[in-house]
Amino acid sequence: MTMAETTEIPFYLRGNFAPIMNEATAFDLPYDGAIPPELRGLYLRNGPNPKAGDPGHWFAGDGMLHGVRLEGGRAVWFRNRWVRTRALVEGAELVDANGNVDHSVAVANTNIVGHAGRLFALVESSWPTKMTRELDTIGPCDFGGRLTTSMTAHPKLDPVSGELHFFGYRFLPPFLTYHRLDAAGTLVQSEVIDVPGPTMIHDFAITERHVIFMDLPIVFNLERAMSRQGFPYEWSDDYGARLGVMPHGGGSRDVRWFEIAPCYVFHPLNAFEDGHRIVVDVARYDDLWRGGPDTFAPAFLHRWSIDLAAGAVGEQRLDDRPIEFPRVDDRRVGRRHRYGYAVINVANVGEQSMQLVKYDLTTGAGTAHDFGSGCMPGEGVFVPAGDRAGEDEGYVLLYVYDTARDASDLVILDAAHFAAPPVATVHLPQRVPFGFHGNWIAD
Repeated sequence: MTMAETTEIPFYLRGNFAPIMNEATAFDLPYDGAIPPELRGLYLRNGPNPKAGDPGHWFAGDGMLHGVRLEGGRAVWFRNRWVRTRALVEGAELVDANGNVDHSVAVANTNIVGHAGRLFALVESSWPTKMTRELDTIGPCDFGGRLTTSMTAHPKLDPVSGELHFFGYRFLPPFLTYHRLDAAGTLVQSEVIDVPGPTMIHDFAITERHVIFMDLPIVFNLERAMSRQGFPYEWSDDYGARLGVMPHGGGSRDVRWFEIAPCYVFHPLNAFEDGHRIVVDVARYDDLWRGGPDTFAPAFLHRWSIDLAAGAVGEQRLDDRPIEFPRVDDRRVGRRHRYGYAVINVANVGEQSMQLVKYDLTTGAGTAHDFGSGCMPGEGVFVPAGDRAGEDEGYVLLYVYDTARDASDLVILDAAHFAAPPVATVHLPQRVPFGFHGNWIAD
């Protein structure tokens, strides 16, 4: 292949972005080090893996899950499976020629979460797709007919109440709808939230008593969508940017909106309440996709301080290293956190070494783990060492791709000794393409 031919292939079909075409099952995986025996459950990660042809954008490929089961100090099995959605199996389309949306059609390629004994593969355009713990597909879920919108790929589980907060956004009114599942998995609240236009709301945040929406200037382009050429969202210099704060159990009339400087955020790290302030830590882009939907400028860790008494928002950059995929101990979601994790340089999609950083938001320190030349980590997921373990007592699990071997490993780091060599490295039977989000599903 010539250099010209290579550059004509989009980045999401080259190197470790390129899809794999086989579904593997392997047992008793080899590993180095010692797998902590308290890790009993599934490490699962989702990502786009187009089965045929060019999907047109990295975000649009068919979903594929990659999972490892850990138990008794062993890596019991590895499986990778396509999420067998109607889009994959039937060739069904989310939007028909008349603009009608079928939320049962999904690529289900963005996240995999557990709630109330069920596993859901998620993409923000559609209903969740129910999966088994062996990564077989059950099918779309609308919570007994109660869910009439899509479901974000980033629901937020309140660690105290057990409720799952989420939302759906649309390119037609109503543009934004908030939803809440109770701890048993029943949809108990749906509220239309008034926003002025069809923006891409990828994620949001919760605190102990509030929900925080991000209404930011990545706006739906109907003409591009109708032409089916390229990703149908783009940066707008005219839309503006604001944060909406709503009390739990509230509705659109209860939302207080706060204007902020134009920017975009795919992912917050976490949010918490501090007296009359709400603190939100995010991976913030100054702008996004000015040069087209395949151009990703760097994002940096920022802190928004929403002063509810003064009606103003303060903003502070916390680190000068470009990051993405920020994560926090899930037991701290909506509560004050000290530690967080993120991938450094993931915004630069070229083949280069990357690191994982651990932030101490109390001291301001950031400790990087270097996986070695040519090794590229994905999102890190914190897993506590036990039910009573502290925020720094546990492990960080992630997939790491090694360009020299063209192979991937499941790496287990000691969170308290983050820069130290891995506790264990589980060698996988095939590479795991770069993807998006996952979680630890404990037994």
